[in-house]
Amino acid sequence: MLDDRAKLLLKALVERYIADGQPVGSRTLSRASGLELSPATIRNVMSDLEELGLIASPHTSAGRVPTARGYRLFVDTMLTVQRESLPGARLAPDQPQRVIANAASLLSNLSHFVGVVMAPRRSSVFRHIEFLRLSERRYLVIIVSPDGDVQNRVVFTEVDYTQQQLVEAANYLNANYAGLAIEQVRERLKGEVEKLRAEIAQLMQTAVDASSEALTQASEEVVISGERNLLSVSDFSSDMSHLRRAFDLFEQKTQLMRLLDISSQAEGVRIFIGGESQTVPFEELSVVSAPYEVDGQVVGTLGVIGPTRMPYDRMIQIVDITSRLVSNALSHHPKP
Repeated sequence: MLDDRAKLLLKALVERYIADGQPVGSRTLSRASGLELSPATIRNVMSDLEELGLIASPHTSAGRVPTARGYRLFVDTMLTVQRESLPGARLAPDQPQRVIANAASLLSNLSHFVGVVMAPRRSSVFRHIEFLRLSERRYLVIIVSPDGDVQNRVVFTEVDYTQQQLVEAANYLNANYAGLAIEQVRERLKGEVEKLRAEIAQLMQTAVDASSEALTQASEEVVISGERNLLSVSDFSSDMSHLRRAFDLFEQKTQLMRLLDISSQAEGVRIFIGGESQTVPFEELSVVSAPYEVDGQVVGTLGVIGPTRMPYDRMIQIVDITSRLVSNALSHHPKP
């Protein structure tokens, strides 16, 4: 447990380091904290904070910098966020893909870091399905979702089907299963195989598998904007290996997906500080994220990725406001 004096000094140290990026010495801290303390007293408190793992001494300086634990304590107990409007923070209702792309750009432009948005989870329900013969044993499956979104998938089959058989299979699926989730269709098809001609049943099963895969992949899209902003962040530009690791994270996206998925399970803004966990395994990076909704249902997550030394109060505000703007734009976009 920290006493009030230690908390005040830690808060002043973190704020000073976020502001100018230089290790903070006792004289600077004395001025920043506004406390009438002797340099010796401040050095003793800093030594205690260092023992607790809240700050560290870089070898090249007599000053101290916050650790991930120090940032975490600061964010959880000392941060005050002003709720005010952000100039230029607007998103017009539009088609989901455009809203998501615009939101990623907005996050990037407002934060001067990297904006990232996980696209809304697509409904696995289909409204209409069609088959098109491309060549022998090669077909295009066209799946239309209730909101008019279209997914295409090429499938290969062991048997060659005529266009008449394709129409028959599509008609059966549309007449009996439209409005159901793909998983439900798959289960019901298993029980109805006896009723259907073997070759048609096989085609439907292949189509349903392809549809499930298409809808899953479509829902796992992550839109990233502003990666180049990290080039102008001194924490990264001074160490190319840090920069490479960050860009690897954006390239792979799977780690980001996991992170954003975790965020969607919580209410409000969440902060992941680099090095704290396997979720963000890079000490140089922090993520501020929040879920967004469509018609009251959480459907995705968005956030800002930047250096651990970021102005968290402003990032929380940017992410919070953008999540509300996205929720509003997606809930009011014209349905097809």
